Amino acid sequence: MKMGESGDADHYRHVALTPAEASLEFRLQHKASECFDDDGRLKRTGSVWTASAHIITAVIGSGVLSLAWAMGQLGWVAGPAVMLLFSFVTYYTSALLADCYRSGDPLTGKRNYTYMDAVQANLNGIKVKICGYLQYLNIVGVAIGYTIAASISMVAIKRSNCFHKIGDDGLCRVNSNPYMIMFGVAEVFLSQIPEFDQLWWLSIVAAIMSLTYSSIGLALGIVQVIQNGGFRGRLTGISIGTVSQMDKIWRSLQALGNIAFAYSYSIILIEIQDTIKAPPPSEANVMKKATLASVAVTTIFYMLCGFMGYAAFGDLAPGNLLTGFGFYEPYWLLDIANTAIVIHLVGAYQVFCQPLFAFVEKWAARAWPNSEFVTKEIQVPIASGTSYKLNLFRLTWRAVFVIVTTVISMLLPFFNDVVGFLGALGFWPLTVYFPIEMYIVQAKVPKWSTRWVCLQLLSFACLIISVASAAGSIAGVLSDLKVYRPFN
Repeated sequence: MKMGESGDADHYRHVALTPAEASLEFRLQHKASECFDDDGRLKRTGSVWTASAHIITAVIGSGVLSLAWAMGQLGWVAGPAVMLLFSFVTYYTSALLADCYRSGDPLTGKRNYTYMDAVQANLNGIKVKICGYLQYLNIVGVAIGYTIAASISMVAIKRSNCFHKIGDDGLCRVNSNPYMIMFGVAEVFLSQIPEFDQLWWLSIVAAIMSLTYSSIGLALGIVQVIQNGGFRGRLTGISIGTVSQMDKIWRSLQALGNIAFAYSYSIILIEIQDTIKAPPPSEANVMKKATLASVAVTTIFYMLCGFMGYAAFGDLAPGNLLTGFGFYEPYWLLDIANTAIVIHLVGAYQVFCQPLFAFVEKWAARAWPNSEFVTKEIQVPIASGTSYKLNLFRLTWRAVFVIVTTVISMLLPFFNDVVGFLGALGFWPLTVYFPIEMYIVQAKVPKWSTRWVCLQLLSFACLIISVASAAGSIAGVLSDLKVYRPFN
């Protein structure tokens, strides 16, 4: 065969196929096209219902435990209004973000698989770097917050059993530091498991655990209201006199951050959208329906938990509904709820930290490509025919990260303050600003048009809310530090 005749040869080879062989080849090619999407990845099968389930699982977490306290600061008027406001903003900006899943045409445009992919496709330069730094800073904050929340739940288990046996608060004081260290040790080991966040059963366990402790908190609140013979609480929240006027202001602002943290999920919206089956209809339309349904369900659930917790305890609503010991009995039910929190947070810590782990390790590999400490994989036999790939840099860096976040948690073990600050840190930039800026580019919204001005006003208003709630949380930390002694 001469050069350039391969195309003709292929043509004659296909012509020479018998009808049965040609039919078989066609079916195999058609079958292959049925197994893969337009980007060569396995065909996505997600729907409105699966996407809604993913969102609800991601949103309903430890943030729900602080909602009764947030209601206590805002009262029966402002509390529900703020929850509805955050739910509307979350839904609206999530709908804008959903339109950024594909670049260009909503049916055939290039897919963006992650939040950062969407940012890079629609924005450029310094904005991409700022978004990356904010995302990774938020991950560090979440790791600290989860360490605090898990240790508080472990302490609550110890104390609830103590109260049941002795019934004396003075004899049931428990130091949280050993429990933070226990949580940190567990995370050091788990952080070395390859692709831990990809384990198929992890999301199922997280969903069961989060629904377990949230439902127990709601049920105990309802029972307490019945025992009280009615609702407690005030229209304007905790009264001046119980706290000073300045503390009332700071705590109200901090409550905004707590509610914002409870609604935070925009950072993984694109990943959830990437599970939806290919058009028609477009993934954006399906995701908008899923977002509406899931935000509605989440808001109803949050209101029930926040309302019942506040109605049960009024101004004395604890910062963490299941660990603040508004409830003492049944102690075994509290133990189940707090165990569920710990199990949930052990896995959630790893899921949230994986992007930061991957970023640092890829950066190190590019910076020191010839370093065996950074790049060498040591084969460690663990069973017949299988081995574990040990990388010394990964072992060292991940262990140091967990140790540092654990020490910071021990220095600042303030659940509500940290949750409020995390909510403020992530709400405006990641939930509002970047989705709006990406949508403006994606939809080609003309500058200074009515729609552009309205979107910018929304972004500015949310910036003010984030700054105010961050200030309230920082004031709360400073106030706590006046009486707290680290490591004691």
